[in-house]
Amino acid sequence: MNDPTSIRRLYGRRQGHKLRQGQAALVEDLLPVVSIPDEGVLDAPTLFGDARPLEFEIGFGGGEHLAGQAAMRPDHGFIGCEPFLNGVVGALNHIRDGELENVRLHMGDALEALERVPDASLERVYLLHPDPWRKARHAKRRMVNDGPLDMIAAKLKPGGEFRLGTDDPTYCRWSMMVMRGRRDFAWQVETAQDFLTRPDDWPETRYERKARRQGHEVWYFRYLRL
Repeated sequence: MNDPTSIRRLYGRRQGHKLRQGQAALVEDLLPVVSIPDEGVLDAPTLFGDARPLEFEIGFGGGEHLAGQAAMRPDHGFIGCEPFLNGVVGALNHIRDGELENVRLHMGDALEALERVPDASLERVYLLHPDPWRKARHAKRRMVNDGPLDMIAAKLKPGGEFRLGTDDPTYCRWSMMVMRGRRDFAWQVETAQDFLTRPDDWPETRYERKARRQGHEVWYFRYLRL
């Protein structure tokens, strides 16, 4: 595996608009309850007190998909990572409103949290609408690169699933090229419609809705860990 320090992502500002009073209260009261611990192994017994299956979302945005998955499978545990405070607030709203007890959050670099997950312990890893870093000179910053993918592969169980979604044509082509060169993932596709149609167990995100309003196609990739 590549040196993890060489595959860190660079983020912009971590907060957008100023938080309202209720949002600030969520951050103060609920975030400490559902945050992952600062140190140590991130396994199911540590996070949830049992041996339930674990799933991991890299950059959950506003938290719609994370909360939707958690609601569908209350017997699974979910770790969601997002560096931006306003996105974390969105997830906290979903956790509170849905009374979700099977979600843990990390406001920061997803790869730092993923490193602490035991190898071969994740059922699924999600990477939905990541920053495309469209300029060629920034390609090395894309999450779909061999360094991060090596880590994702290591943390997934054999037969575990890596899901990738994007509406950016450059990122779509790049991802297909990079993933085609890997021998540890098998693309679950038979026809073009297979990655143009959102699976039933793939909750829609605000980014997808925005992309469709703008007339963009959205691509859905599913890979099994060999």
